[in-house]
Amino acid sequence: MIEQSKRLIFLILGILAVGAGFAGVFLPLVPTTPFLLLAAFFFSRSSDRLHDWLLNHKLFGKLIRDWREHRAIAPRAKFISVAMIVPLYSYTIFWHDFHIAIKLCLVGLCLWSTIFILTRANGPKKVVESKVPADLNLRESESGS
Repeated sequence: MIEQSKRLIFLILGILAVGAGFAGVFLPLVPTTPFLLLAAFFFSRSSDRLHDWLLNHKLFGKLIRDWREHRAIAPRAKFISVAMIVPLYSYTIFWHDFHIAIKLCLVGLCLWSTIFILTRANGPKKVVESKVPADLNLRESESGS
């Protein structure tokens, strides 16, 4: 009974996290990826079907798998994130009349977020197969001996 209750709670939290991540696609200050990572965590404890759906999703699956397997963020995702973070925080800091302490907190949060994103790995290196025929490599190594 308790196990079923936990699974239901995790399922509900996963669905809410997907909803928040989906909202982040359209709302500038709402992040998408962290909510989807959270949803993957919740679904891994509640629904194999939804977990597999999220990991194999056409748009978001690769982001989640790269983070889970390599703690990596693709360069394109880094660029888009920083390109959104810096102008939006700058607008808020310079054009709104907040107390200086709030502005300093926003500057710190902007810097921390940007540095965190930019210092993550870019993802797994793609293995490029050699276009040189194998027998040519063998002949070169024999002639060099």
